[in-house]
Amino acid sequence: MPTVNAEPMSHDSGDSPAAGPVTAATERLIATAAALDDADLTAPSLCPGWTRAHVLTHVARNADALSNLLSWARTGRENPMYPSLEARDADIQAGVARSPAEVVDDLHVSADRFVRAVMEMPDDGWERQVRRGFAATGEPLPGRRVLWLRLRELEIHHVDLDAGYEPGHWPSAFVRRALDETVRAFGRRDDVPAIALEVDGGGVEHLGPDAPVTVAGGPAELLGWLTGRSPGAGLRVQPPGGLPALPAWL
Repeated sequence: MPTVNAEPMSHDSGDSPAAGPVTAATERLIATAAALDDADLTAPSLCPGWTRAHVLTHVARNADALSNLLSWARTGRENPMYPSLEARDADIQAGVARSPAEVVDDLHVSADRFVRAVMEMPDDGWERQVRRGFAATGEPLPGRRVLWLRLRELEIHHVDLDAGYEPGHWPSAFVRRALDETVRAFGRRDDVPAIALEVDGGGVEHLGPDAPVTVAGGPAELLGWLTGRSPGAGLRVQPPGGLPALPAWL
């Protein structure tokens, strides 16, 4: 698989210098998927109501969806991620009863399609605006951000497989960017409780004014908790007590 970085011309992969972060994350997830048998695929994932087969099929279809956005940025012709929520869900459901070999092959093939879409992008395409979401009803974003969306999808859903890959395995470069993005997004929401987040080795971030509770821990631990991918068992709370209840990340 050719190397795909999280941003055009970026070489800050957080992994081997020979591999960009999207390529490396894809290879890690496929390696995990390849070790699953039929019983493993039908076991629950961390996504409520989804098996591991649901998650892996979603990751494959997401590669195609984001390839659509790259095509839009390349050509200027609208090409939404999915025609509708119903169409997305139907595509996922259609893939959940496949054999492990078929699931892994789908991951390979869809990832290769995404790579081709990246390679075909002209330089000016990375700044063209597209719209994410169903039927192109979501927020506008430049084409270059599609690469970050793919990396985030791979890293978060790899944890969702509940197959040994945990927030502590996330590359530090991914954690830094995703934590900053998550804190900023939560800070704009009205349904997030007021919390002070103390990042080990970093600073303090505030979600809301006059936060009555401080939650402290390592960057990956905090990101896992904020995104609902970890119960936050290793985090420290002041004053002592339980962790605040958080709304859904996305």
